[in-house]
This record gives sequence, C-alpha cells and structure tokens, in this order.
Amino acid sequence: MNELYSQIIRNGLWKNNPALVQLLGLCPLLAISNTVINGLGLGLATIVTLVASNGLISLLRKQIPDEARLPVFMLIIASIVTTIELLMNAWFHELYLILSIFIPLIVTNCAITGRAAAFAAKNEVGPSLVDGLMMGIGFTIILVLLGSIRELIGLGTLLSESHLMFGESARGFSIVVLEDYRGFLIALLPPGAFIGLGIIVALKNIIDAKNNKQDETIKSIIEPKTLAKLL
Repeated sequence: MNELYSQIIRNGLWKNNPALVQLLGLCPLLAISNTVINGLGLGLATIVTLVASNGLISLLRKQIPDEARLPVFMLIIASIVTTIELLMNAWFHELYLILSIFIPLIVTNCAITGRAAAFAAKNEVGPSLVDGLMMGIGFTIILVLLGSIRELIGLGTLLSESHLMFGESARGFSIVVLEDYRGFLIALLPPGAFIGLGIIVALKNIIDAKNNKQDETIKSIIEPKTLAKLL
C-alpha cells in the first residue's frame, strides 16, 4: 500500500505531471499564469476539483453504468466547479473577475476527466483522493512557477496583488525585485507563456535524461558484479 501511494505521489508531482508530461489543461495554464497569485488561485480551484471529483467518482464507480460514464463524470465535475465558482465569487470577488471564464472551463479540463476515467473509476477512494491531490499539486506548482517567471520578467515583481487572495493585510506581501523596471511586455502575453512553458518542459526532459543515464551507469556496474556472484 505504501508503495502504491509513493508511486501516486511521484506520478503527480513529476513522472506524469499533467502540465509537463500529459500536456493537459494548457488553455488555463497559459492564459492565467501571468502572475503568481493568478496561477495560485486557479491552481487551488483545480486541486479542490480534482480531489472532490476523484473521491466522488471512486465512491460511486460501481453504481455508474459503463454506457453513461462520461456524462456522469461531467455532471459530477460540473457540480463541483459550479460550487467553487460561487464560493470564489462570494469570498474572492476581485480574483474571480480576473480568472473569469477560466473557472467554469475547469469542467472541460482534460486532466480532470482523464484522472476520473483512468484512475478514480478503477480504484478505491483513498488512493483516488491522493491521486487527485498530487495531480492537482503538480499542476499548481507549474502554474505558480510559470507565473513567477512571467511576473518577474514582465513586471519585475513577485506576489503582486496578493490582497486579491489573502485580504487587505497582504498588500505588503508584494516583492519588488527589479527597481525602476520598465517591464517586458511579451512575458505577460501568450507568446511569453508558450516560451516559458517550453523552457520548463525542456529542463524537465534534461533532468530526466540525466537521471536515466545515471541509472543505466549504476545498472551496468551492478549487473556484472551480481552475475559474478552467481557464477
């Protein structure tokens, strides 16, 4: 069981990260990640949706007929997203206005429906909840990382407009990294999002290739020794 949860965590955060490996949910990822707070807001909404939908679908998986799986999945996800949208509108209205259409579009996020069909519909509630949480955290990490890069290059700041999420007391959270910075507009526009995500994906591939090479080197050293012992 521990090995199962360890594998789920590795898959969600790195090995099968929905943003870097599956390349799912790119529309909100690229459109919203122009600041840290925007990325964090959408990421948290996605985490809640993934955890709640995975849990409910896993709980009801034996009662859902195969021929109606996709419509039922979409109904469950849409109900959860609508609840999140109403709560955000009530408690984080300014942030909700910025995220606007991308909150209801979570319903069509392939990362969520994909986890529902590939994992939650086939596994118990516990692993399904952890899978949703890890996939959501993995997606949110990339949202925040990309938002940090774009905000830093585009505006020269980090955590600007923190009050949208954390209240008026958080106005002092904003960090001015580059004083008297005129900004770099392309970083805040869609081309900047594509370039930033491409760099992050490339770095992940480089790290994976390096790790695989190290594993092969270790394996080539260990295997002859093991064979010698057997002989």
